[in-house]
Amino acid sequence: MFDDRTEAGERLAAELDRRGVVADLVLGIPRGALPVARPVADALDADLDVVVASKIGAPHNPELAIGAAASDGAVWRNEPLIDRIGVPQDHVERERDREIEAARAKLERYRGTSDLPDIEGNRVVVVDDGVATGATARACLRQVREKNPASVTLAVPVSSPDSADDLHAEADEVIALQTPPTFRAVGQFYRQFGQVSDEEAIAYLDR
Repeated sequence: MFDDRTEAGERLAAELDRRGVVADLVLGIPRGALPVARPVADALDADLDVVVASKIGAPHNPELAIGAAASDGAVWRNEPLIDRIGVPQDHVERERDREIEAARAKLERYRGTSDLPDIEGNRVVVVDDGVATGATARACLRQVREKNPASVTLAVPVSSPDSADDLHAEADEVIALQTPPTFRAVGQFYRQFGQVSDEEAIAYLDR
């Protein structure tokens, strides 16, 4: 259990330091990852920036991610889940286009540009406040991979066990402090897990 996102970031930073992880760039996934990513970037003496993706929600259950759209237009679809719950193709396409635009708009709000930071040749750590389905993390990792980093590590305080296993295919290393078999939602492992506003998240970048 973590007190809040900042405390989770401090514990994550300590684990990365213990493992000897070296980073040139730490990328938080807005909004909730920025309070986690700030202590990580400070501990690793790395620049802090953002990478953005937006989840594609299921019909009548937008919190259930059936995929994710990245700010660069790339899309990851959870085809087994889409087939299992019978999501209409027109819903996937409509939501895909909407979430690509949402991701681009968020990136521009945070960075003042639709371009990602300079990633090529850098050692990159991608941070989120937790991983449930892994859709957003997967889309973000694929964006980073496209920019030819020297290495990419995903670091999170908590993850569902299945998602942590699956995400090893997307990163050189996946570090999760906790992968509890009782996982249901990220928020259950935080005593305080309120919404983070864009203004608050951006402030972590300005420190």
